Amino acid sequence: MVAAVVVAAVVLVLADRWRRGAFVFGIAVLVAAALRLLLTEDRVGVLAVRSRTFDVVSMALVGGAVVWLAVSIDPLGTD
Repeated sequence: MVAAVVVAAVVLVLADRWRRGAFVFGIAVLVAAALRLLLTEDRVGVLAVRSRTFDVVSMALVGGAVVWLAVSIDPLGTD
């Protein structure tokens, strides 16, 4: 699920829609944080790197920062 959203973000970036691509990438990281929080240890797969708390907090901070940057950057005439 997360990989599909990341692929969509890459397609947007390659289509010269970098702000939308960055926004979608940030959403993918936030989805990964939510999945890491909700899934059991035997189903979480590669989303588990450290402890559940560390993984969720770090992904939520990074995803939130990327979304905030994508939204707050002046488009300068681009999309």
